[in-house]
Amino acid sequence: MSQRPIDDCFRPLEPRMKHDKAIALLKERIVPVVDTEEVNLTTAGGRVLARNAVASFEIPAHTNAAVDGYAFAFSDYDAEKGVDLPVVGRAAAGRPFEDTVKSGTAVRILTGAVLPGGVDTIAMQEDVLRTEADVIRVRIPGGLKAGANVRRAGEDVKTSETLFEAGHILRPQDLAALASAGIAAPLCFKRLRLGIVSTGDEVIAVGSRALDHGEVYDANSPMLSELTRLAGTETEYLGIWPDKPEEVEQRLKAAAERFDVILTTGGASRGEEDHISRVLERLGTRHFWQLDVKPGRPMMFGQIGNTVVVGLPGNPVAVFVCFLMYVFPLLRKLSGAQWFEPHRIRLPADFEVAKRKIGRREFWRGMMVPSDTGLRAGKFKRDGSGLISGLRAADGIIEVAEDVPHVQPGDMVQFIPFSEYGIPSR
Repeated sequence: MSQRPIDDCFRPLEPRMKHDKAIALLKERIVPVVDTEEVNLTTAGGRVLARNAVASFEIPAHTNAAVDGYAFAFSDYDAEKGVDLPVVGRAAAGRPFEDTVKSGTAVRILTGAVLPGGVDTIAMQEDVLRTEADVIRVRIPGGLKAGANVRRAGEDVKTSETLFEAGHILRPQDLAALASAGIAAPLCFKRLRLGIVSTGDEVIAVGSRALDHGEVYDANSPMLSELTRLAGTETEYLGIWPDKPEEVEQRLKAAAERFDVILTTGGASRGEEDHISRVLERLGTRHFWQLDVKPGRPMMFGQIGNTVVVGLPGNPVAVFVCFLMYVFPLLRKLSGAQWFEPHRIRLPADFEVAKRKIGRREFWRGMMVPSDTGLRAGKFKRDGSGLISGLRAADGIIEVAEDVPHVQPGDMVQFIPFSEYGIPSR
């Protein structure tokens, strides 16, 4: 089921790309790169189906009771006056009434029980008057329709009906649907193996020691570890690689033999100390994407054999935004899933941006603000790519198209909730 990545699939369409063209390129060229395996339903949540899931029988497999009550033939019933009938037996789930119910009689029936022959309608037990003398009888009131409170065989799913197509990501409710169809171990794509690398002699692992002058803690790796988990990968942190070309080459070669994807931060430019980009160019293919977006340019994409290498910017906000916009759907597609496109909500702006540079797509940190007229979109006041406080305050991204010169209070804006990516709300 897996395929090799298309040779040089990250070659840009043009020296400087708009957001929509970058998305179109990834959507068109990326193919699944992982093999398949059967997965037990108890652990299949979040996995990607590798082939269509098809029902081999009707669901429900038999006509049955939707309620606890009394089953009778509608032909014995007066829809206006009701009917008085003797009870001649009982049917329960797993313990059916084996005989055909004779005309002019009823049977006690419990939810899920197979509907016996000779009856076609059920009165809820709350609606009947039951008397017990020598013979148990029930008084069924008028007003019922033929077939009331009966679940017909196949009314949920027909034989040979496709429940889910290949590429579908299994949700909790989907596992119930597969179980009801008798599919105990659906064929799924294996999880994408991903390694995270941080670079830079100034970057220090959090908790390792106190910072010296000019140093920063590695804020990107913990964030990316969780984001990649939400994207469905098996992620391993490969540490902080020093600014030493020979060591970077040795580590990158070794990582390319173990992982489907290598995700780096801080080495996505042509700077003197950006050794990963130079090593990648020697070992495989490498392209810098100059994107007309803010925050986020440039990004680096490349391949070493079958391994995809993605280089994100170094600033945490740019890392976060570029991951959601480009890397998250990329990982999903490499994992065998359909291309991921987040839902956008149109909300009135609760802020003003008097003037902005047109010609580029911008992604502002935003939050949903309750008001007397409903939800509105608020904006974090500062736009710096290193301000993690903006990510803390936000619960979504405000996407601003290239041709928008300003935003006035009340203007409708596109809001992408973080929950689209599985990130909990604040």
